[in-house]
Amino acid sequence: MTTPVKDPETKVKRPDEPLFKRLVRQQLFIPVAALALLVIFNLIADPSFFAVSIKENSLGNPVLSGNIISVLDNASELVILAIGMTLVTASSGGQDISVGATMAIAGSVILRMVCGGQVTADVMQMNLLLAVLIGIAATMCFGAFNGALVAYFNIQPMVATLIMYTAGRSIAAWINNNQLPIINDLTFKYAGTFLPGIPVPTPIFITALVILLFWLVLKFTTLGIYTQSVGINANSSRLNGLDPKFIKLLTYVILGVCVALAGFIRVSRSGSINYSRIAENIEMDAILAVALGGNALSGGKFNIYGSILGAYVIQFLTTTLYKYEVPSTALPAYKAVVVILLVVLSAPVVRSKMAGLRLQSKADKMTKEAK
Repeated sequence: MTTPVKDPETKVKRPDEPLFKRLVRQQLFIPVAALALLVIFNLIADPSFFAVSIKENSLGNPVLSGNIISVLDNASELVILAIGMTLVTASSGGQDISVGATMAIAGSVILRMVCGGQVTADVMQMNLLLAVLIGIAATMCFGAFNGALVAYFNIQPMVATLIMYTAGRSIAAWINNNQLPIINDLTFKYAGTFLPGIPVPTPIFITALVILLFWLVLKFTTLGIYTQSVGINANSSRLNGLDPKFIKLLTYVILGVCVALAGFIRVSRSGSINYSRIAENIEMDAILAVALGGNALSGGKFNIYGSILGAYVIQFLTTTLYKYEVPSTALPAYKAVVVILLVVLSAPVVRSKMAGLRLQSKADKMTKEAK
């Protein structure tokens, strides 16, 4: 006698089935499968892709080097942004396209603080933690601005955030009087490179701490439940005592915190900033990471770990394309084709259609056997 299993989409009990079919219906199947395909491709094409070695950096310190280390390191900013973007998408049913420009603002504010208004500073003029907190406060304000337009003025999220997308980099340049500040203090660069005596890139530790923090928040608070409730049905959540406007605003403010941390890591890598190029097009990668993680871009139920995995898949793909010397001008086209295919396959509608076709095929087969 078979044990009935509930179908996660139809909620109908049906006989036990092979493990693979159950795995296919899981939300994380697509990003996991995409990651597995990339791993298999690189193993076949060039197994040395996964080689990790110890090399000396510019300061003469031994550090880990290799493509996998590069993936984990370079994905740091995208992973942090994807976490905040997931909450915004779930609550408002839209996306914030201004995160790249706001990262420029965060980086500009932090550099302004540590340089003390100078164009070049050899020693930090302000405590680094305080400078980062000021940068976080600034992006929280811009996040609140975007959130207010969405929550209280009912402006579509992509349109509301278009304002900061357009003006953000100009604001970042204005903060430093259109100059490019440079900080030469090595302590400032630790967050974007390596801590003395530790061979693992610091951004990997920062990303792990952010993931841990959000895991604790979602586990021990009602933020996740409230966010999903508002995204699924704002009117119903209001009748249940929630304030949908405040929750939407809160998610944009949280995204502002994520943007500041990502912006700090980015400027810490070089100790300077290029207003027009910093975090260029990263907002598109953040949105794709959310979609690739199996989250509906129309809002509602979300899986933040799917978005995190999606971010790593995107960076893995980018590193793979660079490895095989795909021209930088063609890189977005290659990446777009692959990611679009993955996003389409992970869309709930497509998966539902495929499940329906499988059931129809099985029903037709049973009918023929009965005859």
